[in-house]
Amino acid sequence: MAIEVQPSLSPHLVVDDAAAAIDFYVKAFGATELGRVPHPDGRLVHAALNLNGSTVMLNDDFPDFNEGKSSTPKALGGTPVTIHLQVPDVESAFQRALDAGAVVVAPLEDQFWGDRYGMVRDPFGHQWSLGQPVREVSPEEIAAAMSQ
Repeated sequence: MAIEVQPSLSPHLVVDDAAAAIDFYVKAFGATELGRVPHPDGRLVHAALNLNGSTVMLNDDFPDFNEGKSSTPKALGGTPVTIHLQVPDVESAFQRALDAGAVVVAPLEDQFWGDRYGMVRDPFGHQWSLGQPVREVSPEEIAAAMSQ
């Protein structure tokens, strides 16, 4: 019998302390833990969360499985990736993330594309943007705002 696969796209985050990251994502973003697989040494080989209706996977850093190199944002000096959360109440969601230990990268502001939008960095070095649509904006208005 074949297993039916539902197409999806899920971020897979590498962190220094996956157990602490799970706790943070639950507190900061309201994630629900789906499960975890521990390595015999206690690090997590795999964990999965449901966050905002999507799956986010994560694991502890295992340089021994990556040519001896760490692949956390902190070890790499930052991250080129921003994970975006579209939420119904961005003010509350942004404050909840800050209260849990995130730091502001870009403050919440109304943006020319129609969202109230801001960015935070979590304690593990991953960057998150949070947005809430607040007004309809036409493609022409966006183009005009971009050219200023």
